[in-house]
Amino acid sequence: MTDDAYLNLRGIDAGYSRTRVLEGIDLSIGKGEFVALLGASGCGKTTLLRTIAGFALPSAGSIQVGDRDVTRLPPDKRGMAMVFQSYALWPHMTAARNIGYGLRLKGWRREAIAARVAEMEALLGLEGLGARKPSELSGGQRQRVALGRALAVDPDILLLDEPLSNLDARIRLTVRHEIRALQQRLGITTIHVTHDREEAMVMADRIVILDKGRIAQLGTPQAIYTRPASAFVAAFMGAENVVHLDAICSGQRVDIAAGPLFRAASLLLDQPAPASGRLEARFRSERLHLRRLDEISPEDGNAIELIGRVEAVVYPGGEWRHTVRIGDGSVLVDGTEALPPGTEVIVRVPTNGLFLFASPVDAPTGTPPSATDEPSPVRERLTA
Repeated sequence: MTDDAYLNLRGIDAGYSRTRVLEGIDLSIGKGEFVALLGASGCGKTTLLRTIAGFALPSAGSIQVGDRDVTRLPPDKRGMAMVFQSYALWPHMTAARNIGYGLRLKGWRREAIAARVAEMEALLGLEGLGARKPSELSGGQRQRVALGRALAVDPDILLLDEPLSNLDARIRLTVRHEIRALQQRLGITTIHVTHDREEAMVMADRIVILDKGRIAQLGTPQAIYTRPASAFVAAFMGAENVVHLDAICSGQRVDIAAGPLFRAASLLLDQPAPASGRLEARFRSERLHLRRLDEISPEDGNAIELIGRVEAVVYPGGEWRHTVRIGDGSVLVDGTEALPPGTEVIVRVPTNGLFLFASPVDAPTGTPPSATDEPSPVRERLTA
């Protein structure tokens, strides 16, 4: 437990029936911190949130809020409030009655409830909508009502279970910034479950990436984006392009021999290199440089250069996105110029956009040439 931690989870195991979903979760969250639980479907993020809330009990471990052990307390005794993915608003109640629902359960007097509801409506921009029922509200307005109901009871910790997933893309961009601004203004400790990488990046102080019920990495958005701890985290954070190669590594130096798919390279990393042998190289499409194979490039220095052939090109907006065949695999490369399919190219991966990890035992050594790769004098000259 850290001295400044407010919510502490230690050794949490949890699951359903005989299925273990979470295993050995250790997590400390500071007071007023916004933490996002990020991961793919089935990774355990919602189970973790439900365990914190008290809707699921851990089979091992403890949960502490401040100096209170809440591991076995029911949800209404933990000082937490939750906004569900479906919002869970009462359809027969008005927005105002939905916001005040938790206060009525606590036995507040009618006048006090009305004042608190009015305060929430003003805080969330819902003035004039209190008499409407959920069916008469937009998706963004329903989301604000659900948030108002959670905040009305003045919780110590706010739990958000993918509350933006039901909104369309344009409204989602606006609402996520509103929630973040509101959280910072109120200073409330917040845990937010999402599968959306960008959503976690722009909203959270720290991100917890879960994989198969374990914490794969915990850190600030910038740290996780720029220094992923594993190939899984790198791929989840957008570095989905991958090639396998052989390298000799020493300290921060990585030497790659020339081959049918690679030009020889000597890289100097800004961190210790992996062990020598088969490496898994991952990189993002927007960090690459693309040029024709026979084009002389003035660029020198730290980079891997891959030899391939354009298979397809599309325009998603901003730049052209190329699918480049490299051996039996392919990578996506963004460029300002559309190169037609069939063009032989060099894909340059600068070291500052490259993530290297030890390859899995069953990974291929390099990427073998594809049967469709025809002989090329330029290719042979570059790889000789």
